[in-house]
Amino acid sequence: MHPYTGKNMDIKNALTLKELLLTVKKGVEGAMPFPVWVSAEIAEIKQRSSGHCYMELIDDSGAGARAQAVIWNSNYRVIAPYFENETGRSLGPGMKILVKIQVSYSELYSLTLSVTDIEPSFSVGEAELERRRTVRRLEEEGMFGMNGTLRLPRLPRRFAVVSSETAAGYRDFMKHLHENQYGFRFYTELFPAVMQGREAPVSIVSAMERAALRENEFDALVLLRGGGSGADLSCFDDYWLSVNVAQFPLPVITGIGHDHDNHICDMVAAYSVKTPTAIADLILDCFISEDARLESLAVSLRQVVGMKFMSMEAKLDMLEQRLQSSAPENILKKGYVLLLDDSGRRFSSVEGRSEGERISVMMSDGVLGCKVESVEKNGKNQENGKNKGF
Repeated sequence: MHPYTGKNMDIKNALTLKELLLTVKKGVEGAMPFPVWVSAEIAEIKQRSSGHCYMELIDDSGAGARAQAVIWNSNYRVIAPYFENETGRSLGPGMKILVKIQVSYSELYSLTLSVTDIEPSFSVGEAELERRRTVRRLEEEGMFGMNGTLRLPRLPRRFAVVSSETAAGYRDFMKHLHENQYGFRFYTELFPAVMQGREAPVSIVSAMERAALRENEFDALVLLRGGGSGADLSCFDDYWLSVNVAQFPLPVITGIGHDHDNHICDMVAAYSVKTPTAIADLILDCFISEDARLESLAVSLRQVVGMKFMSMEAKLDMLEQRLQSSAPENILKKGYVLLLDDSGRRFSSVEGRSEGERISVMMSDGVLGCKVESVEKNGKNQENGKNKGF
């Protein structure tokens, strides 16, 4: 019988509370002398003014286990920003975590689970964690927005297409683009590549390099696949493939997945749509918009020309009225006369006229035949100052 457990033990053998707790301490810390990795779910989390972070952890398998844990201030200042930087999220309730815990026991504070490290990939997955690292690296290298500085021409017609000839997305794109209801015509050339699996990034980059050698023959590069599982499309998160998209000498249009897919190649490309048929719609919209713009200009031109003609007709009417009012017959009706010499030439001065000369005086309703009796100039009679008139 253990000396501490007998029913008839001597009170001299009884443990003090401190001795009991020290025994527990030795047992706990002896069983777990080193930190251990533990998976759990955060039920509650609070950071105190002291900088320490206290969490209530529950068993992520739903077994009902529950314990309090703490991240001391000195560790929290490292763990929290590291986790957020790697995962893009802050530690919070409902999050599944993998943490390294040092188990200790104090006769004053009882059992303490001290978190000393955290593994971000457990919370977001290794692939997602690598993806976030790639995005951060590309941002630091200035790759985002680089290809975006290249814009499509107003009417893009020539396209280098990187895809697989057997891909359903490629067939959908070609059918939608070339069999469009508007009759627009395009030139496309396929640069075939492997579009999934470990070989895909190298194969796609190789196809892009072949297209880049003929960049003057194309308006843009189309990178398309269309749908697939996350594993199938993970190649489009590859660092070197994303760099090649960002640095490509022509604007790149991507149509890689479905609505829920968003890959790094989409993020660095000049244009990104969800599906191959959406790429065709993007291209067609350029022509539809231009067609609408030209039609609007035509309407405006017809309106301007119509108004110009109306203005010119009004001016012509006014000029016609002026000409009619200046016609000799209309002037004569106002009481004016027209003088003609004997040769029928019009004259308006006494200069060159002589006595006895025959002249005609044309009036509105007829002509008077007259003979010059005298010629006066500037009010003086050339015949001894006599004023004889006609």
